[in-house]
Amino acid sequence: MPLRSRIPHFKGAEEAAARLAGLPAWQRASVVKAVPDKAQFPVRARALEEGKTVYMAVPKLAARKPFYLLDPAALTVPPAEPAASRTAAAIAPAVEVDALRPLDLIILGSVAVNRDGARIGKGAGYSDIEFALLTEAGLVTPETVVVTTVHALQVTDTPIPTTAHDVGVDLIVTPEETIVCPAPHRPTGVHWPDLTAEKIAAIPALAARHVA
Repeated sequence: MPLRSRIPHFKGAEEAAARLAGLPAWQRASVVKAVPDKAQFPVRARALEEGKTVYMAVPKLAARKPFYLLDPAALTVPPAEPAASRTAAAIAPAVEVDALRPLDLIILGSVAVNRDGARIGKGAGYSDIEFALLTEAGLVTPETVVVTTVHALQVTDTPIPTTAHDVGVDLIVTPEETIVCPAPHRPTGVHWPDLTAEKIAAIPALAARHVA
């Protein structure tokens, strides 16, 4: 499988999901937003199995209703099926940003992450845009915990350059270790100077909020 422009799947993803499920932040959470990447499939499946509401982004946020709603109470199939991104797209209702419930936990995928919580994603910035939109909508609070699940080899001690719009993680969970990150950066909203007119036009939820 090519690795360019994607979050890599990793051996031990199930074990990382199990480790995450043992943490107080997970056990307190009833509403989770998770990336649709294969590496985080075990996290989404476990969340649904435990009765947590899961939101997953529409690819590239390219719809007026940019999130799929996975409500365990409404599912008519086993939880592992809608946890797969293609199945979610086929059976889950899509909702607008303002229709989401406040988020207890946000799960991000990473190509690499350092112990300060700075991460490298696929490079398109969609996770950061999602976070900014949800923050502006009041759905991300100081109590919302941001987590990434990765292989130990994806954790680096090398500094990762960040910008004002980049989201840092509170916790890094590998199959073998939980790392608490000190004071990760959190954007307070959309950083419009970093967005091109083309990017704004391609994401209806951004275009609706943009004031030229």
